[in-house]
Amino acid sequence: MEHNGAPGFPPTMPQMPQPHFDQLRAMSGGYQASIQQPPSSGFRIPLHSSSAFPQQDHAGPPPCHDLDGSPVYIGSAIFDKSVHPCKIGPHLHVPCSVAYGGSEVGHKGRYDLLPFTPDTMEFVRTSQGHVPAGRRPIEGGYEEDGSPLYHAVAIVNGIRVPGKTGAHLGGCNVSFGGGEHTVRDNYEILCVHVPSFEDDLTICRQVLEVLGGSVYNERIPILKVIVYRT
Repeated sequence: MEHNGAPGFPPTMPQMPQPHFDQLRAMSGGYQASIQQPPSSGFRIPLHSSSAFPQQDHAGPPPCHDLDGSPVYIGSAIFDKSVHPCKIGPHLHVPCSVAYGGSEVGHKGRYDLLPFTPDTMEFVRTSQGHVPAGRRPIEGGYEEDGSPLYHAVAIVNGIRVPGKTGAHLGGCNVSFGGGEHTVRDNYEILCVHVPSFEDDLTICRQVLEVLGGSVYNERIPILKVIVYRT
């Protein structure tokens, strides 16, 4: 089943700025990535069903793979009155597909690729449409009534398949094998990466290398001793 998308942005399109590719690469390059806070929907690359897919250094590492090992990416398909998180498989006849109305809908028209950057994003396990406590999900779109949709990944036939989730869905809906599959429990929602203590320590080291200092890690979660050279 195929569905023609809108030719451009609908008036209420969520924030999806398109920076230069150098900015995309900078998102995973040292402490600068932690200073640049990504927008709520991530940095996007606008595409069309008739356009060529970007090279991997621009598209980022694929978060999923198809049964034959082909890379599968995440993105958002743009319709007239809604935007839906989608599955993007450059090897497929119609690269962009959406789980909708019980079917796997091939989307022809405008869609946006969301390059996956592990330094700024991470998949967090959840169930029943919940957003894990204290986490910030990356916005993937919205329904016609305005209900928010987020990127998610569920296991179908032993592989990780990108799809969508939302509180009103009560789970994760993915497109696979021509159909729409709903997974209620133990799927993953894409969230903004929460830096660990080790991540913070790495940032401190990088900053202090510029300032002429050094960091000693005593392996105590609340202790960071900073010593400046004299």
